[in-house]
This record gives sequence, C-alpha cells and structure tokens, in this order.
Amino acid sequence: MTNRRQLLTGAAGIAAAAMLGSAPARAQSATADLAVAGPLGDVWLGKPDAKVTIIEYASLTCSHCASFHRDTWPALKAKYIDTGKARFTLREFPLDPLATAGFMLARCNGNDKYYPMSDLLFDQQRNWAFTEKPVDALAAMVKQAGFTQESFEACLKRQDIYDAVTQVKDRGAKAGVDSTPTFFINGQKRAGALSIAEFDKILEPLLAG
Repeated sequence: MTNRRQLLTGAAGIAAAAMLGSAPARAQSATADLAVAGPLGDVWLGKPDAKVTIIEYASLTCSHCASFHRDTWPALKAKYIDTGKARFTLREFPLDPLATAGFMLARCNGNDKYYPMSDLLFDQQRNWAFTEKPVDALAAMVKQAGFTQESFEACLKRQDIYDAVTQVKDRGAKAGVDSTPTFFINGQKRAGALSIAEFDKILEPLLAG
C-alpha cells in the first residue's frame, strides 16, 4: 500500500501532495478544453492529418490504465496509429502524488522520452506503485532510464513541470474527466479500459464515414 507519510518525506516531499485537495471543476466547454494542450505540449503518435484523434487521460498509478497499456495499447497502435488511420496522445491525470511524480519524471528529459518512460512505469507499475517504499522503488525504477539519485530529486523539485502536469489535469477535469482511463475519440468521451474489440466498434464507423 502507498503510505502518505513516505510520499511526503521522499524526494523533496513530492510537492504533488497538494493535488489531493483539488476537486474537478464543473465543465464549461469540453470541446475548448480538449483543444488546448498543456504548457509542455501534447506528445502525438501517428499522422497529424489522421481521420481519428484519440486523447487518453490516465494516471500512472491506476491499475485499469496499466491494464489498457498492457492488453489493448499494442494492438491499437499497430492497427490504427502505425497505419496512419488515427493519432494518439496521452495526457496526465494523476490521481495521487506518486502518479504526479511519475509524470514529472516522464517530462523532465524532453518529450522524446515521454512514452519510453510512461511505458516503463505502466509496465512495471506493481514493482513501484504498490510497494512498502514507493518513492524509493520509483527512484530505483527510473535509473533504468538513465536517472541518477541526484537527477531524480532535482526533477521532482521542478515547479514548472509540476505546474504543467497540474494544469493538464485541471483542464481535463473541466472537460469531464472524473476517472481513469478516459478517452476522447474525435471529441466523444468514453471511460474505462476499452478492449481492442470495443475500439474497433468505435473507430471503424468513423473511418468509414
């Protein structure tokens, strides 16, 4: 189990603890909120002019999100993203300070490292997110991606990255995100870890239309 005291005492306190008190704002204009990327930009996969756009809001400590990235994402990417039929971006919607820390680490070394890092953290989620000392486990995990203890701690002290991740989550909440994973497929909201069969049912009519 994640221990809040461990989170607050590790790596500069993981200032993201402040997010625990935030509540989703009431939606004002979901379409407008979806159209705006966060301060660090969206990291898109697929052709810019693809017929279908998929935006996923996820938390790195969400087991349903990890299941999606393990069971559905490889097939979705191969069938629709890599073939140019759809484009995809993952947006940050951390549900706890540990997930915020993970997203900060995914952003610290530039957008070209975003998916390699987030993929690693989803793939190895049980080995860091649900341990006795999650901050220590997270530090050990990201050393596989080139972090040192010093660069790990320095990243988690970066107010600009913390603010950027927080802004993406807040805008997602305004767009109607209240659980993870949540997908917006050509602007239409679908919540839950969809299977590839469910994506087929949604995407094929859009591609044929």
